Amino acid sequence: MMSRVLSDHAVEPEKQHLISSLDHTKQAKSTLTKLAAWTDERNIAFLITSIGMIVMLLWAGSYKMTAPGAEGIVPLVSHSPLIWWHFKLFGPYVGSDLIGVTEVVAGLLIFAGYERPKLGIIGALVGSVMFFTTSTMVITTPGTIIAVHGIRFMRYMSFIGLFLFKDVISLGVTFYLISYFGKKAITSENEAG
Repeated sequence: MMSRVLSDHAVEPEKQHLISSLDHTKQAKSTLTKLAAWTDERNIAFLITSIGMIVMLLWAGSYKMTAPGAEGIVPLVSHSPLIWWHFKLFGPYVGSDLIGVTEVVAGLLIFAGYERPKLGIIGALVGSVMFFTTSTMVITTPGTIIAVHGIRFMRYMSFIGLFLFKDVISLGVTFYLISYFGKKAITSENEAG
């Protein structure tokens, strides 16, 4: 077992992933577990989450650098316990531009992580701070939880609540990306050392 662990460190990350995936593929017996092994072997989770995160950050970041984008986040930022001061200090347009630039930079760093994993770690860390901050807005922004006429004792998320709640999921994605790029960076460090 120890020799296998040591020999795995000498294998490139893609080959190491393929070796462990092939082990899973051989062990899979049912259709369901074969499907799971097939998706793992092709690294589908990483591809979808990383590409989706890159596109979302670039798109949302560039939108925040427009007047409608800036005006749209004013109620969210102004009620945030963590960054309420941001628009007071910079104003809504410059403040929104700074948020947008941060998102674009995070997206570009995650993209760069394909070739330089440590850059991907940095981009995902920036994303995790952003998404943690926006996740708190689900609780602090008025109108995120609403009552529905005719339904007693239940509260639901409004459209704005659901819009913000996606950032809770995005926070999880950034931690997954930190982990993924971290494993690649560790392997690169071990190969270099």
